[in-house]
Amino acid sequence: MNKTVFAGAVLILVATAAFAHQGVKNATVKARMDGMSAIADNMKVLGNMAKGKVAFDAATAQAAARAIAEEAGQTPALFKAQEDDPKSEAKPGIWDNFSDFSTKSDELKNVALTLSTSLDTLDDVRAGVGALGRACKACHSRYRE
Repeated sequence: MNKTVFAGAVLILVATAAFAHQGVKNATVKARMDGMSAIADNMKVLGNMAKGKVAFDAATAQAAARAIAEEAGQTPALFKAQEDDPKSEAKPGIWDNFSDFSTKSDELKNVALTLSTSLDTLDDVRAGVGALGRACKACHSRYRE
């Protein structure tokens, strides 16, 4: 997937997530969705830089990657309890293979941590968005509706 298409997909996911989170009744599911939204919001920061919608700023890019790493590090704890809500997009496979789900969260965290200290140029951001997108997709394709 080219970087422009990926950045556009990220923006669509952010908008969709904001709408989908309305009316969530289960507090655990809401906390999970909020964590995923925080990742999406920071991906939007990076995606907008990659697309040239906002000016490149290394400190802002690195902070966004750091925030993604922090949220990804908390993801397994947010999903530990098998809770459900009609608005949830989590597939039951998360709990059937929680070890793999946790590993994928750790992979996202590690990619984001590396990027949090290496996004020094716009080209770094563009490559970083692709790497983060692949890490997100590895989990979403298997564990998200």
